[in-house]
Amino acid sequence: MKPTNLSPIRVGLLGIGTVGSGTYNVLQRNQEEIRRRAGRGIEITMVADLDVARAKAAVGPGVQVVDDARKVVASPDVDIVIELIGGYGIAKQLVLEAIEAGKHVVTANKALLAVHGTEIFAAAHRKGVMVAFEAAVAGGIPIIKALREGLTANSIQWIAGIINGTTNFILSEMRDKGLDFDVVLKEAQRLGYAEADPTFDIEGVDAGHKVTLMSAIAFGIPVQFDKAYVEGITGLAAQDIRYAEQLGYRIKLLGITKRAANGIELRVHPSLVPAKRLIANVEGAMNAVVVQGDAVGTTLYYGKGAGSEPTASAVIADLVDIARLHTADPEHRVPHLAFQPDAMSDLPVVPMSDVITSYYLRLKVADEAGVLAKVTGILAGAGISIDAVLQREADEVGGEGSTHTDLIILTHDCQEAKMNGALAQMQALPTVLAPITRIRKEELA
Repeated sequence: MKPTNLSPIRVGLLGIGTVGSGTYNVLQRNQEEIRRRAGRGIEITMVADLDVARAKAAVGPGVQVVDDARKVVASPDVDIVIELIGGYGIAKQLVLEAIEAGKHVVTANKALLAVHGTEIFAAAHRKGVMVAFEAAVAGGIPIIKALREGLTANSIQWIAGIINGTTNFILSEMRDKGLDFDVVLKEAQRLGYAEADPTFDIEGVDAGHKVTLMSAIAFGIPVQFDKAYVEGITGLAAQDIRYAEQLGYRIKLLGITKRAANGIELRVHPSLVPAKRLIANVEGAMNAVVVQGDAVGTTLYYGKGAGSEPTASAVIADLVDIARLHTADPEHRVPHLAFQPDAMSDLPVVPMSDVITSYYLRLKVADEAGVLAKVTGILAGAGISIDAVLQREADEVGGEGSTHTDLIILTHDCQEAKMNGALAQMQALPTVLAPITRIRKEELA
């Protein structure tokens, strides 16, 4: 191997928490292999963190530590800025300032890019710098690189992903132990799988940010999180997971984006997935993404979606990419969203009411004659055909002498708007005793 005489590329790190310290440690540990791959050294030379003492302890004496992130962004001795602060506020300002200063940016900030990506990528394009974000989606799984480069020959048909480890851990525990959501959430918080404020995870927002980025890369559309349909797992009950299992399904929170006749679907919600699908068997805090391409068929990407070193793995892969392409003509780099900036599509995001899918319905009904006929009559009147019906014995559901029972219905494909209308009619029946549970069903065939 001919020796390289390129000086190391110098990196400034904004935030040295879990991912930042992981990035520093992996870079140190594997520096020789990374240098052989990148063609030059990659060194973290400057770190900004409000907790200066903690930062100094994490990186040792050879790295300059400051408490003001703007000093890193403005430093002439930094070539690449890694943003690991998170959120939309100061992180956005710092990323735009770094770009304006002609620095490349690596970020794990899916929220920032899903909401402000269009502005950030346009600024980077103008300045001829790269914004790399492999770590923003599915942690250590190289799904962004697969979509941007590995599958570039394909017309992507759809993507479905378990892209939030917290919710997948909760659903796995609910299934394994037969417990309700609230009980498992407390346990997930105790074990450190869920934040003290788990809203972004359990309400589906985090998965929404990630699927928005994948959708933009897969279909060449702008990032537009505001048009995504987002529904979390807080309404799921243990009995829904049990009934799904009896019908041959598992319930997973999926981020789905799909090419449809009238545009691009972009949605996050709990879904029944056939138990025989590989993705249905992804348990605990693991992530998995299924991509359907016209040429390649179905591909599956599986691994750790969070954590110090898995996420650091993705951050450093981006650093190596930038080190290799640092001196290349910007026009010859892979575009941020895979498609050339002047060739982006204006395909609309399909409103949820127009999405066509199939459904699982659970109705708590009075245990009396004629209830099933009324419910199936409403569905038939709406043009919705039934795939399967499961009616529990009343004493099995409510105990001996119970006057109510559970009615489970699986439907064939229909338009969401039609289902919404039918649900309103069914809910108005005096024999329907509680709010109806509706979960979408995805065959992923």
